[in-house]
Amino acid sequence: MSKRNINEIVKSWLDGPYDNETKNEILSLQKEDPSALEDAFYKDLSFGTGGMRGIMGVGTNRMNIYTIGKATQGLANYINEHLKTNDHPSCVICYDSRHHSHEFATWCARVLAGNGIEVWISKELRPTPFTSFMMRKKEAVAGIMLTASHNTKEYNGYKVYGPDGAQVVAPHDKGIVDAFYNIKSMDDVNVASADSQLIKELTTEDDDLFIKAIAKLQIHPQEANDFGDQIKIIYSSLHGCGITLIPQAFESWGLTNYEFVKKQVIADGDFPTVIKPNPEDLEALSMGTKQMIKNHGDIFIANDPDADRVGVVCMHEGKPYPLTGNEIAAICFYHIVNTMQQKETLTRNHACVSTIVTTRLLKKIANDFKVHYYDVLTGFKYIGEKIHQFEQEENPHQFLFGAEESYGYLIGTHSRDKDAIVASCMIAQIALHLKLKGLTLVDLLHDIYQLYFIHKEAQKVIALEDSPEGLKKKEHIMQALRDPNLTKLDDESIVRIEDYQSGKWHNLITNESGKLDLPKSDVLVFELEDESRFIIRPSGTEPKVKIYGMMIFRSFLTVPKGIKEVEKMLQERLDAIHKKLIS
Repeated sequence: MSKRNINEIVKSWLDGPYDNETKNEILSLQKEDPSALEDAFYKDLSFGTGGMRGIMGVGTNRMNIYTIGKATQGLANYINEHLKTNDHPSCVICYDSRHHSHEFATWCARVLAGNGIEVWISKELRPTPFTSFMMRKKEAVAGIMLTASHNTKEYNGYKVYGPDGAQVVAPHDKGIVDAFYNIKSMDDVNVASADSQLIKELTTEDDDLFIKAIAKLQIHPQEANDFGDQIKIIYSSLHGCGITLIPQAFESWGLTNYEFVKKQVIADGDFPTVIKPNPEDLEALSMGTKQMIKNHGDIFIANDPDADRVGVVCMHEGKPYPLTGNEIAAICFYHIVNTMQQKETLTRNHACVSTIVTTRLLKKIANDFKVHYYDVLTGFKYIGEKIHQFEQEENPHQFLFGAEESYGYLIGTHSRDKDAIVASCMIAQIALHLKLKGLTLVDLLHDIYQLYFIHKEAQKVIALEDSPEGLKKKEHIMQALRDPNLTKLDDESIVRIEDYQSGKWHNLITNESGKLDLPKSDVLVFELEDESRFIIRPSGTEPKVKIYGMMIFRSFLTVPKGIKEVEKMLQERLDAIHKKLIS
């Protein structure tokens, strides 16, 4: 966009139907920080298939009530044109602890009501999985969650859910995106009064429904009822909304011996005790880990601000052991199927669904226990979509467990998005079961490695500028990786390439090719001669390219030594690939 066009758009905001506070902030930026003003208006905030995410502030490239209003008007138009089942189709709205989340949620409700759509809005902040759950309970045709997940405090976001309670997928995703881009100005946005009769609040009775639904998913209910106080849990919501439901959830699972990281269970959009409220980052887990050691806890559990991800640190041999997302997934899935097999409740109709960037251990475990395993593209919305597909089958598969490497898990079908509330309870109950036998989660992980060999996964990120130049670099990297003359990755011969953009796979050894059975996406998978696997994809929400590495280690004297060896090899390989790609 040219400088002149930016000036015209800024003028339209100064002259248009925008509030005085917004106009004054624009005038201030014009005078004091013209570059920041240009960045705020140089493009429209991108609205993708899962919604949008961005820095909060004034401008077309920022999260504010006006960009939120346009997005919601687009959603309302799509609902009324394609999803309307009665005079007042309904939508559920929830929000987390981020700055302006409540304000944005209220504005969304007013826009939907202005378009004749009934709204069920949470009275206070509530987790992402609760949004999905309440959609199904209220038979809503859509849902909105105001959150930027684990991003830093400057960000907020807008997640959209479809009729089945999962984040929207085809055909609704493209339809909603198109409807958004058809909204040209604020004059197209219909806004009802805040006291519209179409806007209704969710209640504590709705909380109880959620707690009862997940309580049914316990795997050792009697054991927890009798001995639940024998495992000490330290919990942090990382200043987010997990604290609104976790105490009731723990109690309903018989887990009565828990304490909070007091400074971190205070909802605060500044996230004052962490740099980034992400349970994947060890820094975010440091305060809770120290408390676990000091107060002789057994396990520390942390949720991200919208409580759809869970991080875990457990005590093992007197030391804290942080578990990766892949390790948590393997532990949970193995324990669930192994316990169900012992209880003779596991059937060949049960199924596990995971993403192509998640540990291959899940597939090996599924095959060993003779249950179905399905891969989907990166993003939990595809796991939700698979659950919906199961339900349409004549002899439906029974969804058992879903996971993605980025610390997201789902047990049961009460929600169609990852649920850190139920996952936190399940992990703690597994830890209790093991403690009663004198074991830890790490002991179980090592047993899994003895059975299926050591699987290690790691990531490397190519961070790019959030600018047109950064976008070009991202495209160039993916283009270079599609060079037909590419036969090696870090001096290791490539055996097979899967290109999800073309929808084809090619074996470089046998020269065979075929079609992939997943939707097209800008993702490349390289399987190398030493059985290692590298998946490379540009992020859909951030200016970066992600490199996922996976290695299998079959020969080791002890599991701990084997883990260190393979971690070192994998990191060296990732560093080399990263260096090559950025050059």
